[in-house]
Amino acid sequence: MAAEKNADGQAAEQTFRPLESDDLATRIAGQIVEAIGDGRLRPGEKVTELRLSKEMGTSRAPVREALRLLESQGLIVSHPRRGFFVHAYGTGELEEIYDLRLCLELHAAQRALERLTSADIDRLEAQVALMYRLGRAGATHEQVAADYAFHRMVCEIGGNERIVRLFDTLATEMRSGIALIGSLYDDPVHIAETHDPIVAALRNRDPEDLHKRLRAHITDARTQVIRLFEKTRGPDA
Repeated sequence: MAAEKNADGQAAEQTFRPLESDDLATRIAGQIVEAIGDGRLRPGEKVTELRLSKEMGTSRAPVREALRLLESQGLIVSHPRRGFFVHAYGTGELEEIYDLRLCLELHAAQRALERLTSADIDRLEAQVALMYRLGRAGATHEQVAADYAFHRMVCEIGGNERIVRLFDTLATEMRSGIALIGSLYDDPVHIAETHDPIVAALRNRDPEDLHKRLRAHITDARTQVIRLFEKTRGPDA
C-alpha cells in the first residue's frame, strides 16, 4: 500500500501507531475487574504486577498498563513505594454510587418502555427464573452476577450504549462493596422475589408503577448494603 502523502506531495509523518485488535492490557484489566466483582480480589488488597504477570503468563508491562487503566477508572489505587491496591470504598462513596445508579436506571427503564418487545419480557423473566434457581441452590456469587445482568438487560433494552457502559462500571463498584459484607439477605430467594414487581410493571407498560417499583428496589438494596457495610467496617469506614 502506498504511503499517504501530504498537500506538498511528501510522505506524511505518521502521528499514531496502529492498534492491535487483541489488546493484552485490556484483557488483563477485564480479568482484574472480574476478580474484584466476584470477591476474589478484596477491597484494600494489594495487587502485585509480579503475581499477575506470573498467573496470566505475560510480562509485567501490560499488567502495569492494565492497573493504570483501572486506576484511572477508580477501581485501583496506587501508593508511592507501596504499589497497587484494590480501592476500598467508604460509606459515603457507596451512597454516591447508589444515588447515581438510581438516576441511571430510572432513566434507562423509561427508555426501555419505549422499545420493549415481547422477546425482551421473555428474556427478563428467564433471568429472574435463573435468580430463583441460584438462590435456592445457595449460589451467592452467581446470583449477584445474575442480579446485575438483569438490570444490565433493562439498560440494553433502552438502547443507549453509554448508559450500559456506565452501568458496568457502577456494577463492578457495587459488587466490590458487597464482597466485603457477603450476601444482602438471609434468604437469597428474596433477591429474586424483589425483581418480580419490576418485570410486572414492564409487562404492563406502566411508567408510574415501574418508576415506583424500581425506586423501591434500588433504595432497599442501598439500605441493606450501607447497613451491613457499616456493621462490617464501622460507620466511619
